[in-house]
Order: sequence, then C-alpha cells, then structure tokens
Amino acid sequence: MTAGATRGMWVIARYTFRECARRRVTVVVPVLSAIFLALYGLGVHFAFEAAHGTTRAAGGLVDTHALVGATLVGLAMFAILFLGAVFAVFLTFNTVRGDAETGSLQTLVVRPLSRPALLAGRFLGAGMLCGVYVFVMYLVAVAITGRIGDWWPHPLLLPGAALVGAVVIVAALSVLVSVYLTAIPSGIVVLMLYLAGLLAGLLGQIGDALSLSNLQTTGRYIAFVVPFEALYQQGLNSLTSGMTGLARVIVQLGPFGGAQDFGSWLWLYCLGYLLAVAALATWSFARRDL
Repeated sequence: MTAGATRGMWVIARYTFRECARRRVTVVVPVLSAIFLALYGLGVHFAFEAAHGTTRAAGGLVDTHALVGATLVGLAMFAILFLGAVFAVFLTFNTVRGDAETGSLQTLVVRPLSRPALLAGRFLGAGMLCGVYVFVMYLVAVAITGRIGDWWPHPLLLPGAALVGAVVIVAALSVLVSVYLTAIPSGIVVLMLYLAGLLAGLLGQIGDALSLSNLQTTGRYIAFVVPFEALYQQGLNSLTSGMTGLARVIVQLGPFGGAQDFGSWLWLYCLGYLLAVAALATWSFARRDL
C-alpha cells in the first residue's frame, strides 16, 4: 500500500471515530455498558454470597467458589461478545451500499483515496473501536469478579484477546457483506451469521454432553466457517485452563457454547481468514458500480 493510500486509510478511520461521536455512540455505549456492569456486579455479589466451600455432584466434589467465578466470567464474555458484535455491525453495515445510497460514498472515493483504502479505513476504525471496547469490558468484568468474589482467571488476558479477535472478524464480515447489500439487509445478514456461530457452539455442547460425534463435527465445521465462534470457544477454554476436576468439566460445557481447545494455529487460521475476507471485499468493491 502506498503512502497516499495509507494516509487515506487513516483519514477514513478518523472519520469513523468522528461519526461515532456525531451519532452520540460515545455517550450511549458507555451508559448502557455501565448499566450492564452494575447489574453484573449485583449478580456476582449474590452468587458468591451463596457459594461456600465444596459441594458433592455425581462425579465427586466440586469447588463451588471456582465454579461460580468461572461461570460468571464466561457469562460476561458471552454478553460482551454480543455487545461488541452489535457495535461492529452498527459501525460497518452501511460502509459501501448504504453510503452509496445516501451519496456520501461518491464524495469519499476520489483521488488520492482509493476504494481499497476506504474499505481498510472503515475496517480499521471499527476494529479498533470494537476491539478496545470488548477488551476493556472484559477487564472490568474480571475486576468486578475478582474484587467481590476473590476469583481471577488464569491466564488473565488470553480470554480477552480471544474476544478482541472474535469481534474484529465480525467487523470484517460486516464490511464484506456491505459491499453486496444495502444497510438494513447487511446488518440482518451479519447478525444471522453471528447466530449461526452460536448454533455451532450449542451443537458442539450437545454433542459433547451426549457423546454424539456427528454433532461435535458439525459444530466444529461451522465454527471454522465463522471463526469468531471458534475464538470465543478458545477463550472459554483458556478461562478454565487453571481449573481442575469436575468444576472444569462443568464450565467447559457452557455457557452458550462449550469450551474447545483448537490450538495455537487457530490464530494463524483467523489471520488467513481475515486476509481472504479483505481480498474478496476489495475485489468485489472494485467491480461495483456506485
């Protein structure tokens, strides 16, 4: 990418930041996030208040303190990924066709700003905003859990990094879909893809619980087609890697998609997936009439 294209890309990224401020996103999102975290903190307080010592289950003794802590952080990760995905869709669903309908795209795609620079800038701006948002939300949720219940995930940062990678992939898919569809259909399609990822997690969870290999395989295949789900499952797995015994097994079966260890190569796969999505979006946009 040339120096002019790089400057244009950062111009569009800054435009995305200003657009968020103009639409009051920088006010609405923090307020709603604060409400969610306050409710989460209240739930954490009552959950740990009721958790004491160990409890006996079918497979033996379970450390209820660790079980409650990991389950609550896992639930927080599920909610934060959903909020981040909606945020990413909101920032990118009108990147091409939506802006073309309003006439703003034609004023942006002029020399020296190329079409690839426009796509890269919108993706960069949305990816940075959403990535920072989900990572900060994760850290705050973990801090609330640790402060109230004295439980901390080990490792601490890997689950948050998985959330960042997942929401960046959602943003990339949203940019790609916006090349083909107008604003509202684009947002609907991306949210349906997100729900398909959740379905993959649930199928894998059911397959693990019932030892059904076909469901397990189907869930894994879907997770690779929409790898934000695979990253979420990897994040859940790293969340429970410091646990042992029956408590780890219980948490790995949920929440809303079982934990899976896909290995370190998953990150390389996701990088290749992003490059493929970027190439397809650039190729399609270059052949699209404005």
